[in-house]
Amino acid sequence: MFIQFCGASREVTGSCYVLDTGTKKILIDCGMFQGSDFNAGKNHDDFPFDPKRIDVVLVTHAHLDHIGRIPRLVKEGFDGHIFMTKATCEFAKLIWDDAYQIMEHDNRKFGYPVLFTPEDISAAQSQCRGVDYHEVLDIGNGITAIWKDAGHIFGSAFIQVIVGNKTIGFSGDIGNEHVPIIKDTEPLDQVDLLLCESTYGNRIHENVDTRRNLVLDAVRFGVDRGGTIMVPSFSLERTQELLYELNTLSEYDKTLPNIPIYLDSPLAIDATHVYTKYPDYYDAEAMKRHTVGDDFLDFPQLHATHTIEESKRINRVPGPKMVIAGAGMMNGGRILHHALRYLSDPYSTLLIVGYQAEGTLGRRLYEGAKHVKVFNEDVDVHCRVEAIGALSAHGDQKKLLKWVGTGRKKLKEVYCTHGEPVAATELAHRIKDTIGVEAFVPEYLEKIEI
Repeated sequence: MFIQFCGASREVTGSCYVLDTGTKKILIDCGMFQGSDFNAGKNHDDFPFDPKRIDVVLVTHAHLDHIGRIPRLVKEGFDGHIFMTKATCEFAKLIWDDAYQIMEHDNRKFGYPVLFTPEDISAAQSQCRGVDYHEVLDIGNGITAIWKDAGHIFGSAFIQVIVGNKTIGFSGDIGNEHVPIIKDTEPLDQVDLLLCESTYGNRIHENVDTRRNLVLDAVRFGVDRGGTIMVPSFSLERTQELLYELNTLSEYDKTLPNIPIYLDSPLAIDATHVYTKYPDYYDAEAMKRHTVGDDFLDFPQLHATHTIEESKRINRVPGPKMVIAGAGMMNGGRILHHALRYLSDPYSTLLIVGYQAEGTLGRRLYEGAKHVKVFNEDVDVHCRVEAIGALSAHGDQKKLLKWVGTGRKKLKEVYCTHGEPVAATELAHRIKDTIGVEAFVPEYLEKIEI
């Protein structure tokens, strides 16, 4: 039995792992690689395995870097079932449709290749099957899998695959502490071997207790400047978490400045509707608000701009104003149109609330670039750039160590994936030093025997 690392090895995107038990070939996640272009070139490389020989796909959650290549997998001959939580099933179609629209736009405008077609999306969707948390899935040949709440995004999970007397854990992405709306990450429990994400393996976030104050301070500062507050935000969870905090500031604390706030992301708007269908996923506070009829993702100042024409009308509204738009790493989507217009405005603010992968526009701006290209146009950056780590949907080093430690009784090996080399390496060292478990940082396409 072996595992092969087919993505997210010494990098943050492209999660994809093959577990070959000898009787079954199981694929865990099949995400897009993301970099300076939305549809990075590596996504078009041949799969390092034969899609026709994969028996089943297990999905941790619906972010594009975990599910983005599944329609291509189906296009190239995979015809088995794709298992994921029920909310993830609904998100997956939205994510794939949105990705196709961006790729099709980039193909028309710049000639970039398209990874899959609407027909491939429909085929992939027909192969999806929803599971409940803690449901034991029988994969066959004595192999079972269980999804447990990762506390990362709505419907996210870490997966435990049991083969004989061995249990292998796949973390997916592990959530931050006390994330609004969703429940906290469940304990790891008993696994022999773990593949653990390491996105923030070398970072400590701001105290989560200050999250709401950080948001309020950022909004107030942007309002005082008088320009546009741009928020590049992932359409799943980061956007909803931000809306939840803004709802609280508006309707409970009564402290939110009275400015128009635009949710300029069709995907985020559509995804938000899925949240209302699965109240069983809510944490206690969200359930309390839901029970009394509070739509905790809406408030009077919020305007959802679904169509292109609605989006364009934002430009005619004078500042101060806030625009929340995807893509979260600024490598595609409507945020680029706002960036082109407002990055050079010294009165505007770019508020970064999520991880920015190496090579993305968001990463360059986060690191202080003063000159960038947007839609192949040169743009001088004069706006203020600010980041709030406490809004990240990923756990920091402290959270990851705490979570890995919950499985220490049986755990023998940890492989740190889904992190840049420095972050993954530091987390591996910390796991060895503080938990006493052997930890490694695998190379792309490396195989390990179990």
